[in-house]
Amino acid sequence: MEEFILLYPITTHSRVVLNLDGVWKFKVEEPVGSITAATPLQTTEVMAVPASFNDQTDNPQLREHNGYFWYETNFEVADLLKTQRLVLRFGSVTHEAWVYVNGTEVAHHKGGFTPFEAEVNDALVDGTNRLSVRLSNLLDYTTLPVGNFTETTDDAGNPQYSVDENFDFYNYAGIHRPVKLYSTPHDYIKDVTVVPDIDLAHQQATIHLTTEVGGTFDTVQVTILDEQHHPVAQGTGTDASLTIDNVHLWQPLNAYLYTAQITGLRDGQVVDTYEEPFGVRQIEVTNGQFKINGAPFYFKGFGKHEDTYVNGKGLNEAYNVLDIKLMKSMGANSFRTSHYPYSDEMMRLCDREGIVVIDETPAVGLMLNFNFDIENKMDGLNKDQTWSTLKTTAAHRQVIQEMIDRDKNHACVVMWSISNESAHYAPGAHDYFAPLFDLARQLDPQKRPCTYVAIMMTLPETDRCTDLVDVISLNRYYGWYLNNGDLSDVTKTVQDELEQWQAKYPDKPIIYTEYGADTIAGVHSPYNEPFSEEYQVDYYKQYSTAFDRVPHFVGEQVWNFADFQTKFGIQRVQGNKKGLFTRSREPKMVVHYLSERWNNIPNQGYKK
Repeated sequence: MEEFILLYPITTHSRVVLNLDGVWKFKVEEPVGSITAATPLQTTEVMAVPASFNDQTDNPQLREHNGYFWYETNFEVADLLKTQRLVLRFGSVTHEAWVYVNGTEVAHHKGGFTPFEAEVNDALVDGTNRLSVRLSNLLDYTTLPVGNFTETTDDAGNPQYSVDENFDFYNYAGIHRPVKLYSTPHDYIKDVTVVPDIDLAHQQATIHLTTEVGGTFDTVQVTILDEQHHPVAQGTGTDASLTIDNVHLWQPLNAYLYTAQITGLRDGQVVDTYEEPFGVRQIEVTNGQFKINGAPFYFKGFGKHEDTYVNGKGLNEAYNVLDIKLMKSMGANSFRTSHYPYSDEMMRLCDREGIVVIDETPAVGLMLNFNFDIENKMDGLNKDQTWSTLKTTAAHRQVIQEMIDRDKNHACVVMWSISNESAHYAPGAHDYFAPLFDLARQLDPQKRPCTYVAIMMTLPETDRCTDLVDVISLNRYYGWYLNNGDLSDVTKTVQDELEQWQAKYPDKPIIYTEYGADTIAGVHSPYNEPFSEEYQVDYYKQYSTAFDRVPHFVGEQVWNFADFQTKFGIQRVQGNKKGLFTRSREPKMVVHYLSERWNNIPNQGYKK
């Protein structure tokens, strides 16, 4: 069965990667239990992979269906690969998957935003192989994200499911990321862990490289290659420490990537080779500053979503490339993977482009009765029953492990976000979160700082968990969800609260991970009305004034990079419109204001 994902599949002298993406058969399992993997899927419906299924249909009932679905495709394996270890790998399937090869179950994985894989040699046959995936898009009080789940029966007694999202983005589902079949020798390199130890004064770094193997080798040889693929350090063993002199640092918006080349040998012959790109950089949180390579860093950027037309949450590398270019043109240097780990491909792109990433779990919706009525929620916080009602601990522990296992070597990842907008103000919150922070710190070999993203009800006087974080991350909507249309006191309100946090935790830096106002592109107002582009510009100006007055405020990530799809509701017209860009990446007026601001704030050395 499947195991936690370790290495990203690449082709080397000893490995071959086959892409199984394309157009697959598709069918809803209705009634539940009516389809099995024993026989080929009987359907004329098709769906593209990778992509969400929801926006690939003109059928509203199919788009909104909650329950079980099947995907199926055929593939063949070349004879020359049949003697190798063959692994089937899914980048992600949202939210639960049962995978069958020729009717035999080879993998089961719950959690829609992390990869999983399984060896499949024993299930393969000569000639055509049938790959079937049963998928569930159901969410409840045990899953991440959290969904409000109900079950009824129809007139025939068949179960009917309903999921109301307990979060503000659309519950897209499908085979969202690439499907690959890759080969390795039966003795193979299973995992590589890279931990740089940097001496900034002497421009030198010691790279600790730990290699886990499946099977046995006589020797494991380790070589570090520079960007020209020239060797700069060599060693042997599964636990090697190699020194790089005159080291090139990975810097925000100025990336430099080395490559760890790991080779397993037997009798002097190469058996397996793997290459892991990595950057050398130092992260430190101290005295109210977030430092990268010894210099104070200022986060400029976005909360974001994996969300595009037609693809939904499916991988779209063209949009990823464009998004990074638009960010860089604005002077932005960072984003948060709100509200789930993003694709391997995006993380590798950020390594290459020098984009700083806050890597977040899918722990969104961890509160009862999600809605936008912030003011009324402030009453009765001490009676909130979230932590006696939700049963998400097991899923939370799993996704922390899977996220860190996958992303531990990425230079772009500078901090882990354990959750977004949870009930950190409610009784029992600290008991729930403390073990999860302990787990993250235990698992991360690079010992990055940890945070959670605090909703508006988590204030200095209501907070129960901020002692757990290294960086205070705040989502705030003064002038939008509170006092909508009135920006007269926003600067003072923002500044006063930031100063309270700074006084309470004088050593912790503070960033805004969300702040924004819904804005309909093309709507203008001489009266600065909400939803107009003028209001969005003024909104951000008020916040900027407060940010610049607080010494330990070290970052502004706006909500959101681009408009995105949400569930239906009177608060949303075809989705959330807080984007600086439209969903098709057309800029709103505010882009010009923030571009001028951010391009004049240095990435490092600001607020020394």
